Amino acid sequence: MINGLKRAAALGAAAVALAAGAVVGTVGTASAAPQDHRPSAGSHHCVRVAGHWVREWQPAFRDRHHHRHPGQWVRVWRPAHKECHHR
Repeated sequence: MINGLKRAAALGAAAVALAAGAVVGTVGTASAAPQDHRPSAGSHHCVRVAGHWVREWQPAFRDRHHHRHPGQWVRVWRPAHKECHHR
């Protein structure tokens, strides 16, 4: 029994050492990569969109009393936001 515990402890220590080495290797590789991943300013176009109502389909569902409610169109308010399109 004691030999089994020693073996388990040794395997656990080896696994921790391998994981620590993998993390250190990954950090070194990530820091060498270029940091700027944004597209150039000329490749996207942003427009401010005013708030508006949108018709959206609400699918059929069963409530907690197992009553079936059919699907229907509902109106949903979309607040003002900015839409950006990449070219």
